[in-house]
Amino acid sequence: MRKMVASQNQNSNEMSVAHNPTDFRSLMNRFWDFMDSSNSDFEGLSPKIEVTDNKDVVKVTAEIPGIDEKDIDLKVSSDGYLCISGEKKNQFKENGKDNYFSEISYGMFKRTIQLPWDLDYDATTAKYNNGVLMVSIPKSQIEKQKFKKIDVAKS
Repeated sequence: MRKMVASQNQNSNEMSVAHNPTDFRSLMNRFWDFMDSSNSDFEGLSPKIEVTDNKDVVKVTAEIPGIDEKDIDLKVSSDGYLCISGEKKNQFKENGKDNYFSEISYGMFKRTIQLPWDLDYDATTAKYNNGVLMVSIPKSQIEKQKFKKIDVAKS
């Protein structure tokens, strides 16, 4: 396994996953997400995620249709991980009737993503409406000052 992760193209100077901890962490996150979903019969419940970045805030949008907001567990860690988990419960129980056909999935889900910015995790807010979870995490003052726009003048 180590040879697979640490393999490097001998003809290039590119760093492999083993030399870049951020890439290695991302690889491990993908591995554990795969293991979590491959052990579950409810792969379709894993939320689709979009992360957007603007000047002051990072927004994470997750599609989680058919789930009540009370069944969503949202955690953000100071080392930059956002974990969205929850459970879609079967709302309909009919006594004495068998399903003829059903493609609706029920069960638990968990999705963890890494956020690569220096963020103010204490000021995180979340809203859930019509199956869409929107998480807003403001950038810290340090992160806001990392980049400066430089105007280019014609010479």
